[in-house]
Amino acid sequence: MTIIGVSFDSPTKNAAFKKSDNFAFALWSDVGRELALYYGAASSKTQGAADRVTVVLDDTGTQVLTYSAFMTNTGLTHHPKDVLADCKALLGL
Repeated sequence: MTIIGVSFDSPTKNAAFKKSDNFAFALWSDVGRELALYYGAASSKTQGAADRVTVVLDDTGTQVLTYSAFMTNTGLTHHPKDVLADCKALLGL
């Protein structure tokens, strides 16, 4: 499993943020908002900050689970556990 965070910040800013916060996963830059627009984390290329969404892809890149901004923003304390439980159920674990 690979976990990737995506931000509108520049690669340089993301690298500094990742280092200062000891992120254990990759942090990609989406300064053009292409990923955010595709996955529903932004409604325009001029949006200042991405909506928080979670998308789970399988090995082939097919989207298998999606959690909307509403679900992730209101349930940040439970969201990671919910995603993990859903992934386990999906994999039959």
